[in-house]
Amino acid sequence: MLRLEKGSLGRPSRPSCLSVDCHSYLSLGIPNITHSVFSFQSYYFDRDDVALKNFAKYFLHQSHEEREHAEKLMKLQNQRGGRIFLQDIKKPDYDDWESGLNAMECALHLEKNVNQSLLELHKLATDKNDPHLCDFIETHYLNEQVKAIKELGDHVTNLRKMGAPESGLAEYLFDKHTLGDSDNES
Repeated sequence: MLRLEKGSLGRPSRPSCLSVDCHSYLSLGIPNITHSVFSFQSYYFDRDDVALKNFAKYFLHQSHEEREHAEKLMKLQNQRGGRIFLQDIKKPDYDDWESGLNAMECALHLEKNVNQSLLELHKLATDKNDPHLCDFIETHYLNEQVKAIKELGDHVTNLRKMGAPESGLAEYLFDKHTLGDSDNES
């Protein structure tokens, strides 16, 4: 049941189809998903003194994926009569990622945090009896997050097995063969 509240002019104001808790949580979740770390990582690896072009491409692709996720959430927010309240985007903790392994570990940590936020939002939507939001999260996010976490975990494991970060050759070979080959599979 929708409840219309009186607006400032005595007319019913526009109903909000989101519970207050879910509305607030969606607005707070957007900055987490749009976190600019992937973009910063991409441009770090594109520097002339780092020159790992496939790391750069990989993180740029991840950045675009995260932006698309944020746009889907904002579109849902608008469709359901909510309002978007964006937070400031925090500067990443690092300016110099030092190695591909460190960057992948950071990305893995970030994806796990995003996944946890989505699980909490799903639980909140379940508690508020909001099947539409539950379905939206399940359809557009949860499976994709698990795949991203698995992929990053595999990359971290492989880099460690190759001797990164101690071996610069390991990161070069990983960049060329693992990340470079992923271009051909897409």
